[in-house]
Amino acid sequence: MKKTAFIFLALLVALSGLDAQSRRSRNYPRVINISYVESPFNLQIMVMKERRMLETAFGSYGIELRWHDINSGADQTQAMAAGSLDIASVINSTSIILANAAGNPVHIAALVSRPRQSFALMVGPGGPRTIRDLRGKTVAGPKGTVLHQMLIAALVKEGLRGSDVNFIQMGLPEARTALLAKQVDGALQAASLIIRNQEAGARILFTADGYLTPLLFTAVRPDFARQYPELLKVYLDTQAAAYDWIAANTREAVAIGARMQQISPEDGMKLFNWSGIASLMEPGDLPALQADVDFLYQQQMIDRKVNPQDFILPQAYGRNTP
Repeated sequence: MKKTAFIFLALLVALSGLDAQSRRSRNYPRVINISYVESPFNLQIMVMKERRMLETAFGSYGIELRWHDINSGADQTQAMAAGSLDIASVINSTSIILANAAGNPVHIAALVSRPRQSFALMVGPGGPRTIRDLRGKTVAGPKGTVLHQMLIAALVKEGLRGSDVNFIQMGLPEARTALLAKQVDGALQAASLIIRNQEAGARILFTADGYLTPLLFTAVRPDFARQYPELLKVYLDTQAAAYDWIAANTREAVAIGARMQQISPEDGMKLFNWSGIASLMEPGDLPALQADVDFLYQQQMIDRKVNPQDFILPQAYGRNTP
């Protein structure tokens, strides 16, 4: 009996080894390039990196995982166009639409969050009191992003135009520095930077709530999705496992995110509650994307309309197929 059990165990080990060898022998890339995007508070990607979940998952295929710190959605789409980035772990809907409208196909593979409270325009002490007060003022932030769209949407709702403010392209940290140095009148900010700015005396003029529904996605290079559907599934399955781990270990997960963003666990929990974390698109997300397309076209931020359904992969919906 013991001999039979030993033979069975040896057979399982052998088959496992053959399976791993078979995976490595397939025509997979040697390296997969994935963006690492912490902001606004993307807990799933921070947990996956801290726990080396993707390294383990892709390692069984003999594939090296290479992280790229690229927070800007526009920079991520440019990297995918150049073939140097395979999967954008977190990217905003505005950047995806802009890329597809410009002839740079980027496909949505999964929803990650709807962070309405995590994006804001901040002003300094004595700064503008209302959105209308922004007329003629200087605002800094990342161009061609959901934050940029939020600013224009707020201006339009108050009867102003994008051209009524002097907009300066800056990354989020640079915009924060410029605001605190009183070099600009307002700065587009996200998540932990909002908290840090408040601690430094700045205040929120408005958030995205009431102006648009920010949608953050995992996106993929179409060629990668077409050539390696199994590897895309590995990524999405690992991300789903991270969501499950966060749900079961929320305080520990938030502590990981707080440590990575160098904030207190209390502030980490605040950002987690703001984050609108999600894993599947819902029927209402498609109309929201179409409204974004219409808005960007009306504001001449794109010169042609695109159909969001053309760049959403079926797995993004899961069971919530519209």
